[in-house]
Amino acid sequence: MKRIILISFIFVCLTSGVWAGTPEPVDAPVKGMVTMIDLGAKKCIPCKMMAPILEKLKKEYDGRAAIVFLDVWKYPAPAKKFKIRSIPTQIFFDKDGKEVYRHTGFFDEKSIVAMLKKMGVK
Repeated sequence: MKRIILISFIFVCLTSGVWAGTPEPVDAPVKGMVTMIDLGAKKCIPCKMMAPILEKLKKEYDGRAAIVFLDVWKYPAPAKKFKIRSIPTQIFFDKDGKEVYRHTGFFDEKSIVAMLKKMGVK
């Protein structure tokens, strides 16, 4: 019985990403807030180019919009959840969690800001 419990625990840890460290957050979109999710990978070239933009926007829009990066090479579950085919993919959700817009490829700061404004984020 102990062996079955141990094997079950190991299986859950391996499949949830816990074994590799902190699991990638998948509580996105953020409830009650306009959310942009960037599904990419830390080793992908266009994703690396977007990283400083996302960090800047995450700080600028703190409390007004959620800017979330999910590394789908390290944690593939969000890729399946959001049905992406290539990275980077950005998905914008309204305050109710409804998908409003999806873009694939590098997305510059000006275009991200314009989309957030279009969605009512000041």
